Amino acid sequence: MISMSLPTLDTARLDTRRHSAVTSDATTAAPAVLTARNLRAGFHRGGRYREIVHGVSFTLRADRCVAIVGESGSGKSVTARTLVGLTGLHSEVSAESLTLGDTDLRGLSGRQWRRVRGRRIGFVLQDALVSLDPVRPVGREIDEALRVHGRGGRAERRERVLDLLGRAGIPDPEVRARQRPGELSGGLRQRALIASALALDPEVVIADEPTTALDVTVQAQVLDLLEDVKAEGRSILLISHDLSVVAHLADEVLVMQGGHVVEQGPAADVLNAPQHPYTQALVRAVPGLETRGSRLSLDRGGPRPAPRERVVPGEPVLEVTGIAKIFRGPDGAARRAVDGVGFTLARGETLGVVGESGSGKSTTARIALALEDPDEGSVRLLGEPWSAVPERRRRATRSRITAVYQDPLGSFDPRWTVERILTDAIRTDERARPRAARDRVRSLLDQVGLSESVRERHPLTMSGGQRQRVAIARALAPRPDIVVLDEAVSALDVSVQAQILDLLSDLQAEFGLSYLFISHDLGVIGHISDRVVVMKNGRIVEEGSPEQLFTEPDHPYTRGLVSSLRSLGVRRSTGARTGNGKADQ
Repeated sequence: MISMSLPTLDTARLDTRRHSAVTSDATTAAPAVLTARNLRAGFHRGGRYREIVHGVSFTLRADRCVAIVGESGSGKSVTARTLVGLTGLHSEVSAESLTLGDTDLRGLSGRQWRRVRGRRIGFVLQDALVSLDPVRPVGREIDEALRVHGRGGRAERRERVLDLLGRAGIPDPEVRARQRPGELSGGLRQRALIASALALDPEVVIADEPTTALDVTVQAQVLDLLEDVKAEGRSILLISHDLSVVAHLADEVLVMQGGHVVEQGPAADVLNAPQHPYTQALVRAVPGLETRGSRLSLDRGGPRPAPRERVVPGEPVLEVTGIAKIFRGPDGAARRAVDGVGFTLARGETLGVVGESGSGKSTTARIALALEDPDEGSVRLLGEPWSAVPERRRRATRSRITAVYQDPLGSFDPRWTVERILTDAIRTDERARPRAARDRVRSLLDQVGLSESVRERHPLTMSGGQRQRVAIARALAPRPDIVVLDEAVSALDVSVQAQILDLLSDLQAEFGLSYLFISHDLGVIGHISDRVVVMKNGRIVEEGSPEQLFTEPDHPYTRGLVSSLRSLGVRRSTGARTGNGKADQ
């Protein structure tokens, strides 16, 4: 039996780390590798200057990790980019001190920065598919960094490339080195990017959201790799909004809000007993089993509201029976992406679907939405055949099941305003009457917590949280019975994620909606789901309540997922100190 609370912080590990840090600092402190004092950064636009980073200070030491956490727009990534000279055009950076070893980083020329980047500071970004050259094999990308910096001949470089890929945990490095990024999974791409960042043995590795949107097992593998990097004596600056990732890797944490550091200290202190109201709100917003039925977004520092009653599920609205989907690869071999999957979804119920990338979750969702036809099995929607009917017959019912995806920006026409996006999605009879259409749009915006002023805005001018609210409003527009949410909150900051999860619960209670909720984040699944199915290699391997699956998992694969989560979690302190150092009562 695995006993756990989602999420949970390995306090013994953090307390040991904190004790080691105190001992190290007091006796044999490692030398400072990178130091920033009163670091400021901003941009000149339209004749005006706007400062984004306001006086940040920290010290990176060998074999240590400093994490910077905060919401989007807090200044985390701008801070990281100042350390490699990549703040971009019209930027201005200043500091009382900004040193890498004995090198003053202030005022370096472009040529001097190129000697620092890669050779002394490695940079790992969130999206390896964008960061790696899509038309060049990953092995050649790593080889180029070695060649440009004069690291050995062709044969020596080839051995170095294969060694780096192997150390990064990439199986069959000889084969993978010849593959392009698009031929690799997300986890393999991220490991290849880390291998590229380590190619020149840099003193410092900056990891900017290196695990966002990776499933829990791949995330654990990437973090283990970064732990190895730290154990080799390198320094890591971790940029993340994911507190569970920070708990796993960081020795010291800086919490940023609006470009300012509002709290700073050992990871155990900041995560277990946050003192600033903003940090307390971030920690309390982390979803898990113990937050089920409660609101996650709350007034900073305030008490969590009492649990609310969950919707009592009603009759089945979606019935999936023995579906299978077969795809053929480039070699002609057949692969069963979905194999004999079956489940029911009741009115007012949330069914969570978890599993690694490639487990068949999204293909199952597409079949439920009738965007793919199953090769075997059937789907019934609202008691009627759904998968085995012609598309012309499905059109009248299609609005009864809608979807919200991970990246709403990719599913919006960027030329359309919010009003046009929503108007296009409402029912035909309402759209035909301009006044009714305007009223419906106004009502939808109100339901998702957006002001009427956003009607004329375009998606590109909105924050990620606002765009996701528009995506939810669009899904609600035709008055559906079922909403399929495919990784709908995985890329959101913890506080924005909390707002969206609360919104979904409110809408479900008000309208009796049913959710098919697909996520790799077990904390989110534990918080929002009534039942959970676990998928692996296209099959459902276990099904049950969140409490059952996450505390007494039966299948070895589920146990592996839960074990990975345990190593990442954050404990929500019940006696977190407030800004004045007193414990909340």
